[in-house]
Amino acid sequence: MLGDLGTAGLAVGLACATLTTLLWLRVALFGAAVRTARHGTAATLAAAALACALLETALLRHDFSVRFVAENGGRDVPLYYTLTSLWSALDGSLLLWLLVLGGYAALLARRAYPPRLHAYAMVVLSVVTMFFFALSTFAANPFRAVSPVPADGPGPNPLLQQHPAMGVHPPLLYAGYLGLVVPFAFALAAPLAGRDGPGWVRMARPWALVAWAALTGGIGMGAWWSYAVLGWGGYWAWDPVENASLLPWLTATAFLHTTLVRGRVAWHGALACASFLLVLLGTFLTRSGAVASVHAFTDSPLGPMLLGFVLLAVVVSAVLTGRRAPEPAPTERPRALSRATLVLVHAVLLVTIAAVVLIGTILPLLTTPLTGSGSSVGPAYYQRTAVPLAVVVLLVMGVTPALRVRDRSAALWRLVVPAGAGLGTVALVGLLSRPGPAALTAFGAAGFVLTGLAGDLAPRLRRPGPHRRPARLAGLVAHAGLALVAAGVAGSSAYGRDTERTLRVGETLRVSDVAVRLVGVDRTGGDGNMAVRARLVLTASGHERTIRPALRYQAARDTAVTVPAIGAGPLRDTYVTLLAVAEDSGTATVRLAVNPLVGLIWVGGALTAVSGLLAAAATARSRTRPAARADRPRPAPVAVGPGAPT
Repeated sequence: MLGDLGTAGLAVGLACATLTTLLWLRVALFGAAVRTARHGTAATLAAAALACALLETALLRHDFSVRFVAENGGRDVPLYYTLTSLWSALDGSLLLWLLVLGGYAALLARRAYPPRLHAYAMVVLSVVTMFFFALSTFAANPFRAVSPVPADGPGPNPLLQQHPAMGVHPPLLYAGYLGLVVPFAFALAAPLAGRDGPGWVRMARPWALVAWAALTGGIGMGAWWSYAVLGWGGYWAWDPVENASLLPWLTATAFLHTTLVRGRVAWHGALACASFLLVLLGTFLTRSGAVASVHAFTDSPLGPMLLGFVLLAVVVSAVLTGRRAPEPAPTERPRALSRATLVLVHAVLLVTIAAVVLIGTILPLLTTPLTGSGSSVGPAYYQRTAVPLAVVVLLVMGVTPALRVRDRSAALWRLVVPAGAGLGTVALVGLLSRPGPAALTAFGAAGFVLTGLAGDLAPRLRRPGPHRRPARLAGLVAHAGLALVAAGVAGSSAYGRDTERTLRVGETLRVSDVAVRLVGVDRTGGDGNMAVRARLVLTASGHERTIRPALRYQAARDTAVTVPAIGAGPLRDTYVTLLAVAEDSGTATVRLAVNPLVGLIWVGGALTAVSGLLAAAATARSRTRPAARADRPRPAPVAVGPGAPT
């Protein structure tokens, strides 16, 4: 019954999305009233919500006649992980995808923008919604019937039942991914509506900020989750699916920066389109089985449909954004040392990093048809290419705020203290620990950026409220967060130490001044779900405590997962993983790692994500207070060109 209702709900959703596309097209072409089209958008959202609700109901009722429940549900799965099972596998996650996409469409439909531009943007959004409804209806219907009906299911992948982040990380990522469809829709709608100017950029920027903040939070949450669950002690492995989330983040960051520069509309359009096209490409990589990854969904029939849609979107984007009238060239060369120039340099560097990561990610897809066997690149490739570029981005980020003043000499003087702090950091850290050139440069760049930001933030915070410019403050906080992330990555990479060994009861494993002593091994559970825990006494900084890293085995999926024991501290983490246990429980293989400064990564990531939301709120608030904004003294515009004020 639930399966039939779900299939019918998807069919109704597809019909609503198709009709809504036509209604918005009618508004765009003939100037019809938008009320009916808005109702169609709301009905499409309702169909997506109904499909999600029906699948959640089937999971909670353990209705194993529904294929998705038979493959991913289980009677012994805790309630929280039963609820989050909806997005634990391919077909169900597409329903969440549709729900978030429908939510963005409904929100955009209610806003007031220039009518034709708004209508064409809704046409683009509705076409994307229609495609994903078709995908879910014809190729990935989670409601298909199963025969014979099993008595129980295997439950979600055990890795997805180890951490509460399962309930937050995927929805945040989807909110980030799908939020980028709005700038994409505006970028395509502008030439269709004959509004090639920068007006659409002002409308798209708040949406891009919200999406960017959600994507930042989702990436950060995913890194924390990997660190806490997978047992490898790392937060980023340059995995293809991890890279798929980083790519649109890089181009969306570049888009947000270029919107601070007057003109350059072609850049805005290209970056807005590239960000969502990379989301589609990442969707193809994740859901087609095209790349091997611990995070990827298994092989599915979605690959050809997704690839076809990606190629169609690329062609349409290229045609529409390429047909705009060329912008007039500046009559004089722009100043090399100006804030606007460095903002553009910043964007170019981010796009270059995205290109480097993209090449490394899709290389197996490109080489397989030529050689017959796929070849992939490892972390060393990214560390030699993307990491140096990221350090240059940090340095540019530190220089740019100083160039807000018109006087170049004064701007250079503003860099003296941050540069001294950066060089001092390099000298001090180098003398004390010699972490290597890459980490040393990253520490120096972080010191340079943080000192400069402190000098910029302090006078702003002393000003009266209306003159603080919250969006600008949020941008500075975001840069501070990224500098902390860089310091955390450099510190954990340079100073992290680990070792592993098979211990007998009573033996000790040591890294620096941290030691673990095996006290015993405990086994729990039966044949279906068995857990083995090592009792270890951890000694660190003169304190002792007992920790219990574990190995869990799920027979239904024939999978064993590690559950590390992590002692988090302000300066370093101790990370203990149980790798194997002898049958007689007399020995255990243990990995002990000491990871310094990892906490800076989580703090910096949280600061960056929150600052994105604050910037979006400040931007939206400024749009709703035109009168108040008109009364305020306006800052000097930022532009590249002859005599441009900077």
